[in-house]
Amino acid sequence: MDNTQALAVKYPQVKDLMNETPIFWKNPDYGQSAKLPFSKEDILDAVARWDRFAPFIEAAFPETKKMHGVIESPLIKLDQMKKAWNDEHETPLAGSLYLKADSELPISGSIKSRGGIYEVLKFAEHVAMTKGTLKQTDNYAILKSPEYKQVFAQYGVMVASTGNLALSVGIAASTFGFKTTVYMSRDAKEWKKAKLRANGVDVVELDTDFSSVIPQARQAAAEDPNVHFIDDEGSSDLFIGYAVAGVRLKQQFDKQGIKVDRNHPVIVYLPAGVGGSPSGVTFGLKMIIGPYIHAIFCEPTHVPSVTLGMMTKLNNEISVFDIGLDGKTAADGLAVGRPSRIAGKVMRTLLFGSVTFQDPTIYKYEAQLMDTENITVEPSAAAGFTAIDRAITEVPAFNTANATHIVWATGGSMMPESERRVDHDKGEALL
Repeated sequence: MDNTQALAVKYPQVKDLMNETPIFWKNPDYGQSAKLPFSKEDILDAVARWDRFAPFIEAAFPETKKMHGVIESPLIKLDQMKKAWNDEHETPLAGSLYLKADSELPISGSIKSRGGIYEVLKFAEHVAMTKGTLKQTDNYAILKSPEYKQVFAQYGVMVASTGNLALSVGIAASTFGFKTTVYMSRDAKEWKKAKLRANGVDVVELDTDFSSVIPQARQAAAEDPNVHFIDDEGSSDLFIGYAVAGVRLKQQFDKQGIKVDRNHPVIVYLPAGVGGSPSGVTFGLKMIIGPYIHAIFCEPTHVPSVTLGMMTKLNNEISVFDIGLDGKTAADGLAVGRPSRIAGKVMRTLLFGSVTFQDPTIYKYEAQLMDTENITVEPSAAAGFTAIDRAITEVPAFNTANATHIVWATGGSMMPESERRVDHDKGEALL
């Protein structure tokens, strides 16, 4: 019996993953006590750093002016989308439905603005304090000055990405004046490459999958001591940047009167690729909001990397290619064959479960969201909608009038109109 067959015997749902069958996997370790490598204090430290940088962000990115340099997305109630969803499903959704529209985050229009930009800010602060004269009590808008541009120009920032992390890191780093290089896999969108180059970023294209790109970029960065590599497979700074979402969502809950307790559960649906961003967000939600907010990850049937890693407890030591999958999906941001080194380990007791979906469904929900609410997301950002039906049928406690369901839209507002129309037409054909 080979290793794959042994895994399928020990974990029967692995066979469903191998057959590309959509599944609902409930994490057997959910809610157990565990020692975590991060803390609530780490999140609050990150919040303070974001606050220090707000004057710089407001000055450097005019689109953040009305939010005074705060990078945050709206929480939108989807009454019309819920009605359309209920019209086509046998089990109606009893609770409220919301969209956490990270697709509208400033600068990169994706969830990656949280982690990617945060790590750039932390590196810039370190350089400015060690090679310049910056103090935490200064107005950080001074970092936009020609003097600091000269300081930053002596350093580089490098990242590997299928697209959205590239945009957030690339645009932010080049704005500071860092020499910025992005390594991209073959599934990266042309419009994202063009936008990066227009912002002065050096784009290196490799004809391979994303998991193979990261080691090459990591090696290139290691050859220059003045280059900071942002590692999507294992960066603590990326992770904590995403976790700040817990603080911001708690504020929105308070403002909108959304209750979270035993009788008012909140279920959050997060698309997962390498798993770093949804894991960071989930950690933040658990640390800040508490035990009655439950996260479910959503992955393509061809690339269920986090689900496979967590189900088998092998985490990043197993790839979807190891069980015979091709790793191909229309959800380009989720096309990652091997999960983050951090995701599975931290999510072991914090993730409620995961759902896998077939590609066509994300086009359907992307089109439905546009038709009912006039909200644009990229196909992978609609992945959360694919999990609702399984969640409320498999877990009846989630389908009460007091429950709140939040689909986390991870990107899409910066899509060119031509791309949006193509994706919408694919979805319309399925409605």
